[in-house]
Amino acid sequence: MKPDQLSWDLYRSLLAVITEGSLSAAARSLGLTQPTVGRHIELLEQAFGTPLFLRSQRGLTPTDTALAMRSHAALMAATSTSLARIAAGGSESGQESDIKGPVRLSASEVISIEVLPQILAPLQERFSGLEIELSASDTVEDLLQREVDIAVRMVAPTQLALLSQRIGAIGIGFFAHASYLERHGTPENLSDLAQHRLIGFDRHLAYVRVVLKSRPELEALHFGFRTDSNLAQFAAIRAGLGIGLCQGGLGRRHAELVEVLPGSLDIALDTYVVMHEDLKLSRRYRTVFDAVVTGLKTYIAR
Repeated sequence: MKPDQLSWDLYRSLLAVITEGSLSAAARSLGLTQPTVGRHIELLEQAFGTPLFLRSQRGLTPTDTALAMRSHAALMAATSTSLARIAAGGSESGQESDIKGPVRLSASEVISIEVLPQILAPLQERFSGLEIELSASDTVEDLLQREVDIAVRMVAPTQLALLSQRIGAIGIGFFAHASYLERHGTPENLSDLAQHRLIGFDRHLAYVRVVLKSRPELEALHFGFRTDSNLAQFAAIRAGLGIGLCQGGLGRRHAELVEVLPGSLDIALDTYVVMHEDLKLSRRYRTVFDAVVTGLKTYIAR
């Protein structure tokens, strides 16, 4: 059989063996028998005329050829999943009762935990068959690879074939618990921050690079408490651990938090809601997209 005539099932088995490291584990993950997965690998090796795995007592090690095929097989898997989702969405008849099924949504930790639940609760109350899969991560997940269906991003999307809606800018400020300021005093200018315990980041994630690009002097700040989790930073601020950066809207929700040096930071993160353009005709995805856009605009306006 020619390589371009091979079934997708063979590549799915290839991807599973690379991921799981053995035929038995791959078979379990796919719900197949071990001989079936082994036969799939044999057919691929025959079609391409080269070994795809090296056998040893520790399992199967993919060859360079198999590793080169992995990203393409992953794309095929993502496309297969996307086609199934689009087909499910295509069956919608225009009735609200037909807006049902899974929608995978990605957003930062802070947005996922502090903002989105208030937006999604009335949405799922209205559409009881709608299933939301929320990926709370500061990692920028790939919409083109169908890792998620809809994403809330703090950086401008650069990929083509995406439907993007700019929400606006979310302001960032210095905040501290009132008890911390009572113990250590309130800084009167940016240079005073050097005398305080600062809460900040440990690695330069995407949003951090955006901040430092507009305010490079912040690179010199010494953080006495460091974490890559914005949620952990916000918890540390509320615990009175020190002075830290957080979204102005979140800081002002808590009466015990005080904005430090208001207006001195002048940093805002452009916020976008993005999805693949192939999904825009599905009422299910479009309904969630529009609800997130409207909800976030309301959050920023407040």
